[in-house]
Amino acid sequence: MRLPRRSVLKATLSASAALASPAIFTGRAFGANEPILVGSLHDQSGPIAASGVPMVDSLILAIEEVNAAGGLLGRPLKLVHYDTQSNIQMYSQYAQQLALKDKVAVVHGGITSASREAVRPTFDRFKVLYFYNTLYEGGVCDRNTFCTGTTPAQTVEKLVPYAMKKAGKKAYIIAADYNYGQITAKWMTKYAKDNGGEIVSVDFFPLDVTNFGPTISKIQAAKPDLLLSALVGGNHTSFYRQWTSAGMKAQIPIASTTFGLVNEPSTLDEKESDGVLGSYGYFEELTTPASTSYVKKLKAKFPDIPYISELAAATYEGFYLWVAGVKAANSIDRDKVVAALEGGISYDGPSGKVVLDHATHHAIRNAYLAVAKDKKWSVLETYEQQKPLDTAGVCDLIKKPTDNQQYVIKI
Repeated sequence: MRLPRRSVLKATLSASAALASPAIFTGRAFGANEPILVGSLHDQSGPIAASGVPMVDSLILAIEEVNAAGGLLGRPLKLVHYDTQSNIQMYSQYAQQLALKDKVAVVHGGITSASREAVRPTFDRFKVLYFYNTLYEGGVCDRNTFCTGTTPAQTVEKLVPYAMKKAGKKAYIIAADYNYGQITAKWMTKYAKDNGGEIVSVDFFPLDVTNFGPTISKIQAAKPDLLLSALVGGNHTSFYRQWTSAGMKAQIPIASTTFGLVNEPSTLDEKESDGVLGSYGYFEELTTPASTSYVKKLKAKFPDIPYISELAAATYEGFYLWVAGVKAANSIDRDKVVAALEGGISYDGPSGKVVLDHATHHAIRNAYLAVAKDKKWSVLETYEQQKPLDTAGVCDLIKKPTDNQQYVIKI
């Protein structure tokens, strides 16, 4: 029987306690075998929830699949999940809960880069293996952390020149005002200049901003050929509505590294979303057998699931990469699993083949470029086995296995 997701997940937080009991999702009964606990920190409420819900759904599906096949190392898996409510403080609190009280074997979690950096030191300190399954700005170099989402060298490097070829060389950048938006804006600038373009201006916005009127006036005055967007979260979705209402959508095309991650193509009107370009490591509309099967299973189990983006697919794939590492190590011991994961482990998932790169602990994976059309994505280009070359330029865990930082890559 399906658990009522939102009510159960919200119930993980207690108004009278700083740390509450988690929501624990189980598979079938395995007798007296001690379960292996899998930690999850994902937003199920707040402005990032539309991204977080499919990520948790993917973990639930994957764990049930493994349990139905007999478990892992002969033991059942249980998902210990906390709703972080799009709140960085909650991430910090629940990271300690997972590490110290729940004593999970691995944690899959974090959506924004700020949330990742809030929990990563905790998992390093308490030696809990951490998977960050989200596209991001690149640069994390940490032997305890595996990043399975795409980085700018895999997607932005494709998106910007494609959009410039279609629209023109003069671009204006709008982005979220934290490390993801700030660093991604630098990558957008680099790829624009590398392809003979120029950036006329860059504007940053806190995540709670909903009024973009003054900025739209600035963009109108600058008269760019192209708008590059790295806006983040549900609040920033209002930009696209205001942009269309101002009559700008028909005048200046948009290419975005984030549009669609909170389900914009289906929640906005076609007139507000059609024509926006995006590049990710996965789109729900992919027609490969692995993608079709994954989407079918998720939607059968969770009929009200929001759009299944790279965030969900990379979470599913990240989980199965961890499973492969545990099987190869024949253990859930962190050091043994890390060593196994560094041995070239791969998984053929919904997005295609995903390979873990030893030197960076990032994924070599396919990238796709698509355009929003009729409340869906139409995939235009496929780029196979793209390497995280941005992070590879600053991180080499083979030569420096004790390195532990996020590099701000010099561009």
